Amino acid sequence: MTSRSHLRPLERRVLRLVDEGVDEQEIGRRFKRGPRFVHQVIALTDVARQTDGRSDTHVLRPLERRVLQWRQEGAGYDELAPRFRRSPEFLERVEALAVYKLGGAPSA
Repeated sequence: MTSRSHLRPLERRVLRLVDEGVDEQEIGRRFKRGPRFVHQVIALTDVARQTDGRSDTHVLRPLERRVLQWRQEGAGYDELAPRFRRSPEFLERVEALAVYKLGGAPSA
């Protein structure tokens, strides 16, 4: 059996029921869906897709990238807070999370 960890929980459950020999009509009834939906779920599990569900390769969210950039340029939290309509404390937390996501030390 191949690894199904990249599939969504619904897809894994549907495929497990198919492997157990349950017909599509019964699977559809259990999920309150029609057999067409079940057939479509089964067919789409073979389609290649990105495993993390993201279309880009950025580790950081746009907000985190902008905060880090402006902080590296010398902007203070009090100066940045009105731009994002957030408190300076919130931006401190955003920066700390961004640094954590990047692996620890802030890049200079």
